[in-house]
Amino acid sequence: MEEKPSSSIKPYLDKLTLGVTRILETSPGVAEVTFVEKEPAERHTIISWEQKNSCVLPEDLKNFYLMTDGFQMTWSVKTDDTPMPLGSMVINSVSKLCRLGGSSMYTLPNAPTLADLEDDTDEEGNEDKPEKPHFDSRSLIFELDPCNGNGKVCLVYKHTKPVVSPDTEIWFLDRALYWHFLTKTFTAYYRLLITHLGLPQWQYAFTSYGVSPQAKFHFLTSCNGQLIGRALRDGNCRA
Repeated sequence: MEEKPSSSIKPYLDKLTLGVTRILETSPGVAEVTFVEKEPAERHTIISWEQKNSCVLPEDLKNFYLMTDGFQMTWSVKTDDTPMPLGSMVINSVSKLCRLGGSSMYTLPNAPTLADLEDDTDEEGNEDKPEKPHFDSRSLIFELDPCNGNGKVCLVYKHTKPVVSPDTEIWFLDRALYWHFLTKTFTAYYRLLITHLGLPQWQYAFTSYGVSPQAKFHFLTSCNGQLIGRALRDGNCRA
């Protein structure tokens, strides 16, 4: 019988967070850092997910789930005497790695699906850019991070016919249902997530219109404007 490894990841927390936990905890502007420890995913849970969705998880994401079934870390800053929540870093667990598209967005009969609302006009003249995902059968799309309602970070399988390709990409779906390419691999995305400290709407820095003025203010002023610079200078936090 296979021996189950220790479920605690506390001894590996600094490596798992690429040193950012230590950076946050030692920063004078940070009020509190909360890390939700999660059990490793069982192999049969991952296999069941793959069988249910007829696709294989990329190896780096599978290894991540075998270490921790999802990821959640938040941090606050000091405003007078009251901590204000600011940073939020989330990777959905295997059970919450749900597929997008196909189902109706509303409860009304004959209501439109995401595929019905899809706009293909921006495909023209973009030969130098990656082909965007599709909500119909051309792609399989799964939600990695709900982004606190500011959009969705998605794991995308393209070219699903005649069989699902094992190659995946990470894309950001904004609230207007436009797609923005982030990275080729989960590992690269995870480094981006950690490096940007989970600041609100950081994914919009990878869109043509950029982050909102409010989010930009958080980027420039969080903890005296030093945290992102410290994370980027850390060799383990380069995207």
